[in-house]
Amino acid sequence: MVYRKSIVITGASAGLGQGMARRFAAEGRDLALCARRTDRLEELADELKSRHGVRVVTRALDVNDHEAVFTVFREFRDELGALDRVIVNAGIGKGQPVGTGSFEVNRQTVQTNLVAALAQCEAAVEIFREQQAGHLVVVSSFSALRGLPRNVTAYAASKAGSASLADGIRAELHGTPIAVTTLLPGYIESEMTGGVGRTPLLSSNARGAAALVKAIEKERPRAYVPTFPWVLLSPVMRFMPVGQLRRFV
Repeated sequence: MVYRKSIVITGASAGLGQGMARRFAAEGRDLALCARRTDRLEELADELKSRHGVRVVTRALDVNDHEAVFTVFREFRDELGALDRVIVNAGIGKGQPVGTGSFEVNRQTVQTNLVAALAQCEAAVEIFREQQAGHLVVVSSFSALRGLPRNVTAYAASKAGSASLADGIRAELHGTPIAVTTLLPGYIESEMTGGVGRTPLLSSNARGAAALVKAIEKERPRAYVPTFPWVLLSPVMRFMPVGQLRRFV
């Protein structure tokens, strides 16, 4: 395991981004946190600095402002001296069935979860190439494993795209000092899973964040998070008949 000191987390003002920030700060890592909601970011930064004595720098960032992504990542690098790890976490969970007059909602989902993820990956890997070191982490989703119906169609497609993007970058950088990890989280408590309802498959935010950090630290190419039950459910998801899939989702 490589010790990564300076870590960027996008979408860090709430949910899994916030949970990961707390876990990494407890381990003594310096953090660069960005999100649209700066009030939450500043509160989190003050908490982590006072509790753990780590460096925490923050920036307001809408990841759909692609030029700003490059600017903010470079500012983080300059302020911290280097970027050892970038976690592409920012995303949205909107979506409606295709053909129901909700193109704009579905477009926003694909734009944020895939195109903005590409911008973050481009900005991060550009810095890593200059440094000749780094770890890129792309937070995809278990839903990336196949096309899904109802409100999840655009979301699953966007996450499948981000997973494929990370896999392609990993192949491109094979044999270099730059590592790439694709994370496939299942149901973890956050703002995006608010509509899931009660299910034994839903992990608490604390457990989910801990599992994400554990998987990130191992720097494996791909990881289901939490490992149980999602690694066992992965072949079920891939080969489940469509009729059953519609009842499952």
